[in-house]
Amino acid sequence: LHHIAARVVAVLAVAHGLRLPQQQPSVISRRELARAVATPPALLVAGLASDRATGAEAPSKSRDDPSYPIRKPDATWRAELSRSQYYVMRRGGTERPNSSPLVHEKRAGEFVCAGCGVPLFRSRDKFESGTGWPSYARATENVEVEAVAFEAFTGAELRCKSCGSHLGDRFLDGQMFPGTVAFRTGQRYCIDGAALVFMPADGGAPVSGDPPQLAPQGSATELPKWLQPPTINAV
Repeated sequence: LHHIAARVVAVLAVAHGLRLPQQQPSVISRRELARAVATPPALLVAGLASDRATGAEAPSKSRDDPSYPIRKPDATWRAELSRSQYYVMRRGGTERPNSSPLVHEKRAGEFVCAGCGVPLFRSRDKFESGTGWPSYARATENVEVEAVAFEAFTGAELRCKSCGSHLGDRFLDGQMFPGTVAFRTGQRYCIDGAALVFMPADGGAPVSGDPPQLAPQGSATELPKWLQPPTINAV
C-alpha cells in the first residue's frame, strides 16, 4: 500500500499548494487534481476500502482486443475520426475541460458512441458536476469499466463495450454532489465529449461532442462519418 499512500499524499499536496521533495516526482492528471480539491482527505483515504464492493466489471485489455464486436485497422480509425476524437478514443487521451459542446447539454435524448453509435448514456442521468466534462450518474450496459485497484482514489477507465474506444473515467465520489442523481448512485462517470454524439429525443439534428477548436482545419466537426449523409457526385 506504500505507493497508494504516496499517491494520496502527492495529490493532496498539489491540491493544497504544498511542495513535495524533488526526489519523489509524481505525474497527476487534471481529473485526479480536481477530485482531490473537491474531496476531504478523510473521504479519499476511507474510499480506498470501498473498491472491493464496487469493483470493475472487465479486466484491462487492449482497445483492439478480439473480444470487441467492432474492430477496425488503426488507419481506418484515423480516417473516420477527427484528430481529437482519435486522440481521446483510440489513444486514451483527455480533452481540455469545458471544451466540448455537450458539457451543458440539457435536452432529453441519448448520448451514443462517436465510433460505432451504440447508446452509452441517457440524458436523465446527466448532471452538472462543475468539472468541465460531461458527467453522468450511471451508464448503459454498453459501457465497460476496466478493472483497477483502489478505484475510489484513481478512478477506473471507461470504454465502449462494442468498439473498445476510451470514453473517460468513473469515480466513486457521487455523494460529493448533493441534489443530483449522482448523489443517489454514488458514482460519477466523467466523460470526454469527443467520444460522444448526442441524439435529441425530439428527432432534432445529432450534436457531436467533439471540441471544435481541436479538430483539424477543413474537416467536418459536426458529425462522425457514420452519421454524415452520403456524398452526391455532380454529373
